[in-house]
This record gives sequence, structure tokens and C-alpha cells, in this order.
Amino acid sequence: MVRTQIQLTERQARRLKKLAAAQGRSMADLIRRSVDAMLAQPEANDDIVRRTRALRAAGRFRSGVGDLSSQHDRHLAEILSR
Repeated sequence: MVRTQIQLTERQARRLKKLAAAQGRSMADLIRRSVDAMLAQPEANDDIVRRTRALRAAGRFRSGVGDLSSQHDRHLAEILSR
């Protein structure tokens, strides 16, 4: 194993310690299990990242097209037919 150091908020540490005690496990074991669970689903995490980025970008750019929201399908079809 590789030793690493992380920083948790006070609340995270408190809740993690309580959960570890309730399950009879160490905090480190719970953290390792959480990392394993996250890494086992890279596609899901990639999807979350893509969705988050898309939501942050929404509305930040101007198209210059006045009817884009009501005629988006027509505009998309025009672009894809080029």
C-alpha cells in the first residue's frame, strides 16, 4: 500500500469516524472502499463531469441567431447538412 495524506472537513471526519465505528472498520478502510467504488465506474464519473461542464457553459455564449431557442432543430439540421 501507498501511504497518502488527505484533508477532510471537520464534518466529514466526524461522520466518517462514526460510520467506521458503527461498521467495525477503520476510517482508512472506508476511504479505500469509497475510492474503489468511484474508480469502478469511470464512465459514470465522466458523464457527471461532462454534464457539469455543459451546465456551466449553458447561456454563456451568444449565437447571434434571434430565433435559436424556438427553431433549434431547423438550425441544427442546416449546420449538419453542410
